[in-house]
Amino acid sequence: MSWTFKEDRPIYSQLVEHIKLGIVSGEWSPGSKLPSVRDLAEEAGVNPNTMQRALADLEREGLVHSKRTSGRYITEAVDMIDSIRDAIASENINNFIESMKKLGFTPEQTLDAFKQAVEGDKTK
Repeated sequence: MSWTFKEDRPIYSQLVEHIKLGIVSGEWSPGSKLPSVRDLAEEAGVNPNTMQRALADLEREGLVHSKRTSGRYITEAVDMIDSIRDAIASENINNFIESMKKLGFTPEQTLDAFKQAVEGDKTK
């Protein structure tokens, strides 16, 4: 997993997003054990305290839970994972639509551009 960060937001919130994406995309399956805080922090190139804060946020959301002395695990609540995946997809779609509006695209032009992107532009 590639960990890249932007300067516009706190690192810990980007860590939360990154781990969520790993969960909803199936990189970590429901019920599976996460690597240790130190291992994740080393992999991401961040301070373990920053990673701990991100994981604590995910625990508060219920996406991750701790088992005393054995580490952190992904929730087994597939409905929750699916709901988060749908929310992320909806946010991405809304951002795309807003960007297209700012570029002056009509809804029909936006759909055409999207369709071309999904199918691959066959004219090139």
